Amino acid sequence: MSAMTTRRLFLAALLALSTALAAGCGSGGSGNGSTTQASGTMIVSGAGPNGPAQVSPSDFSATVDNPYYPLHPGTTYRYRGVKDGRPTLDVYAVSQTTKSIEGVPCVAVKDNLYEAGKLEEQTTDWYTQDNEGNVWYFGEATRELDPQGRTTTTEGSWQAGVDGASPGIFMPAEPQPGQSYRQEYYKGQAEDQFKVLDLTSAVTVPAGSYPMALLTQETTPLEPGVVDHKYYVRGIGNVKEVTAKGPRELAALTSVTGL
Repeated sequence: MSAMTTRRLFLAALLALSTALAAGCGSGGSGNGSTTQASGTMIVSGAGPNGPAQVSPSDFSATVDNPYYPLHPGTTYRYRGVKDGRPTLDVYAVSQTTKSIEGVPCVAVKDNLYEAGKLEEQTTDWYTQDNEGNVWYFGEATRELDPQGRTTTTEGSWQAGVDGASPGIFMPAEPQPGQSYRQEYYKGQAEDQFKVLDLTSAVTVPAGSYPMALLTQETTPLEPGVVDHKYYVRGIGNVKEVTAKGPRELAALTSVTGL
């Protein structure tokens, strides 16, 4: 068996494990999703179809070019919407900075959320892509701010390999309706998961109209009464997020620069 075939089998096992854990974390998750570091290999423990999967950090790259979620350094996305009844501006900028997490190279994305003209939340997200084209989410550092710009909480921050937190699939290489994945896991703070609903959804936002968008449903056991829908367009990425169930929130793409 070639080295390339072996890596593909390991990645397939890890993808299957993420899917299985997504299905099981509706009850709050378990320690099955923990990650550890051993001999330069990231080990994701849990009962996958081929046992625990081992993936070398060399199977990942900070170059994220998945067509549904491209993260090209220097690109900035701007979204307008509403949250808590107030108008919002979300500025999502892909940086030139990378970070090694569990030996895996990740690109840093800066996300600043303004509510009613004031900076309310600052987040740095870390993403990576495996050799098969799947985008992985390896953590975030987030903080909410008061009107004076002081940090009020960092709840929701997590990093793969720290305190039992583990990474998840953010965007599969070849999305298909019915697929479901866990995006992240840090018990009690970060447990988002999503399901692919459709590949041909029409969506219109200030930045344009798109007849063939990927539609996903996003949920978390931490907020069982909330369901979000997200729309992704090939070559652009996320263009809209809207609450399907729960308190209304909306973010619609108004512009992209540097893509």
